[in-house]
Amino acid sequence: MPLTAPDAVELAVVERNGFIESRHHGVAVVLSPDGSEHLALGDPSALFLPRSSMKPLQALACLSAGAELSGERLALSMASHCGTDRHVEVARGILQSAGLTEDDLGCPAAWPSDPQTRDELVRDHGVPSPLRMNCSGKHAAMLLTCVTNGWSTADYLDPQHPLQIHIREVIERLVGERLTTTAIDGCGAPVYAMTLTGLARAIQRIATSSERSPFALHRSAGALVRAVRENPWTIDGPGRADTVAIERLGVFAKMGAEGVQVMTAQDSTTVALKMLDGSNRAGHAVALRLLERAGALEASAVADTLAALPLSVLGGGQPVGAIRAVV
Repeated sequence: MPLTAPDAVELAVVERNGFIESRHHGVAVVLSPDGSEHLALGDPSALFLPRSSMKPLQALACLSAGAELSGERLALSMASHCGTDRHVEVARGILQSAGLTEDDLGCPAAWPSDPQTRDELVRDHGVPSPLRMNCSGKHAAMLLTCVTNGWSTADYLDPQHPLQIHIREVIERLVGERLTTTAIDGCGAPVYAMTLTGLARAIQRIATSSERSPFALHRSAGALVRAVRENPWTIDGPGRADTVAIERLGVFAKMGAEGVQVMTAQDSTTVALKMLDGSNRAGHAVALRLLERAGALEASAVADTLAALPLSVLGGGQPVGAIRAVV
């Protein structure tokens, strides 16, 4: 059954001058390094849509289907980037390696979410572009996979396309669940309902894989994780939450729309969470606190990282409170 209010618990609050102004309820699960459930808040067996937190699984499926990606191109294949010129050039490079252009992208045109890049584009009389859309790296990787396998590119987002069938099969293998509900994500690609425990399990399997594994899928997963940790700017953008967490703490992190967040610490402890109200503003604070609570991150390092995130509540332009986890 889909996630409902009775399945959720309070995970974070918004505090203004000592007064609790808003409350964020949701579900979270923490897996120990051995994969066992360390902590569950709410019901992690309820179904939800992981949105962009599913991108590492989709990227790994593209690799397993033969797509040749490495370094920043590989990292961008699982990104929700902010559309800077640097992001665009990497996405364009993936397309060029497949003999394609941005006209082949199935994601919608968008303005960059990076304010400086958007302002410069407006001043230069630029227009929205599919390459600026935060999912363009994923779509470019999907198209490269199609070209590699001789599959059609015009309908690569169709859930019955060979690419999407392969991706779904790989996701089921990683999640350990049969996917029975298919929806269409904001970028136009299929997204599948799953349990929070299933998503956490899949992310942990990817984040703990070794490039020296005898299994090809694990080697590819290890390469994906290394690419992200070596190129954290690709995943989100300079000063943005996922990038900051990866840079400062070495975690493997991926935010998803509608209040989804996954994060794996270097000791393999993994957290996955979903905010019932769909807000993303408290996700990183909750995930980091849960990893700290599990002993996977040092309290001082978490505090320093939280201070670098946009969690302040302002009054008259000055901090008067904060968005904070209550777990």
